[in-house]
Amino acid sequence: MTLKACKKEEKMDRGFQKKFKFEGSINVLTQMMVDPAATEKRGGAKNLPLRRGEILDVIQFTNQEQILCRNSQRRYGYVPRVVMLPL
Repeated sequence: MTLKACKKEEKMDRGFQKKFKFEGSINVLTQMMVDPAATEKRGGAKNLPLRRGEILDVIQFTNQEQILCRNSQRRYGYVPRVVMLPL
């Protein structure tokens, strides 16, 4: 990685920690896939946009309905558990 790309990622991670009030280091717990039969959704204020079959990094299992995830573009947001499948 170049220095510029590394600094950009650090800035995005700090923004994520501030927006979601996340403390500590960002560790990927596991990877999960968006159900190919699920409907695609746009993202919202804190929701991650969903694409069928997309593989997401799970950052935190927040509650029974949502999971905090990161997509391949390093965007963070909540995803409903009902549309997630284990790999």
